[in-house]
Amino acid sequence: MAERKSTFLYPREIEKYPYPPECPFNTSRPQKARKILKSMGLLSGENISEIDPGPADRISLKKFHSAKYLHILKNASRKKSDIEAMRMGLGTEDCPIFEGMYEYSSLACGATLAGAELIITGKTEVAFNASGGLHHAMPERASGFCYMNDMALACIVLAEAGKKVLYLDIDVHHGDGVAYAFYDRADIMTISLHQSGRSLFPGTGFEDEIGTGDGKGYCINLPLPVGTYDEAYMRVFVSVAVPLIKTFEPDVFVFELGADGLAGDPLANLCLTNNVYAEIIEYLLGFNKPILATGGGGYNIDNTARAWALAWSIFAKADSKQDMNLGSGGVMLESTDWQGGFRDRELAVNNQQRDAVRPVIEATIETVKKKVFSIHGLTAR
Repeated sequence: MAERKSTFLYPREIEKYPYPPECPFNTSRPQKARKILKSMGLLSGENISEIDPGPADRISLKKFHSAKYLHILKNASRKKSDIEAMRMGLGTEDCPIFEGMYEYSSLACGATLAGAELIITGKTEVAFNASGGLHHAMPERASGFCYMNDMALACIVLAEAGKKVLYLDIDVHHGDGVAYAFYDRADIMTISLHQSGRSLFPGTGFEDEIGTGDGKGYCINLPLPVGTYDEAYMRVFVSVAVPLIKTFEPDVFVFELGADGLAGDPLANLCLTNNVYAEIIEYLLGFNKPILATGGGGYNIDNTARAWALAWSIFAKADSKQDMNLGSGGVMLESTDWQGGFRDRELAVNNQQRDAVRPVIEATIETVKKKVFSIHGLTAR
């Protein structure tokens, strides 16, 4: 993909349906990221395009969600909720009922599915929907700010087109909705790096959750301790995820790029910089396969918007460490946190933090290798 085509997917109509203001899931983040990119001329040019997709239709949504759930969700979106809606996770603190929640979710799903179709037809090599990444939703249950699961839907559509799918989730929360959707399948491998469920929602995603039946060994969970920093995170990714990706030989990546692992996120406890995300993207691009990427979590709004802007700049072959750090300060990025551009400053790691994180990281690597590497013909050493 020397002449990589990159498509930015942004459904403009989604701006009409914000989550309630008291909900941490701030829907202005994709809009802010787009505004940054637009101001820098990064949404047009050679091999770069922007598309305004429409909502996913009901037929597409039923590939993962039940007709009953979609009906109740749509009614609840119009203030017609009942006890069944509550049983399906609607009306909780994480998944409040609000007017337009059905429309928001179907637009987010529509954009991700539009990206999948562009990849299937060969019209793009990279598609990025910052409004997507709703990885917690189950077939008949809303969860974790997610009402419909665009990630599961995209994996299904790509698999139906005959693609081997590698789903990589670097959101700080376990990608449970996607992992369990394909728990018994070998054509879709799921890899999730996340803060351990012992200290964070949804309380799942442990090393022994490796799939079942044909899917045994194709569900990979890499729980991380509080305080995990860039070097430790990349050690896990390179030691476990990279060899599994190489052995699996996917036709396409589906990539959930939640930014809530960044240091200072108000809902989580990792200590990453967005340089980790940039490094992982470079790894994925190195496999020379199409990538369907989305946003996800991220509750420091400015940091999240900047992380997604950085991700797109790499996808679109516009990133330069020096140029991006020196030429795009806080006024352009509308951020008071860091005046240096897209890339975060390096964060110092003290000995106490290293001593707390290292042994946990090494134990996780060893455990996952023992449980799944032999299934794929890899050695655990």
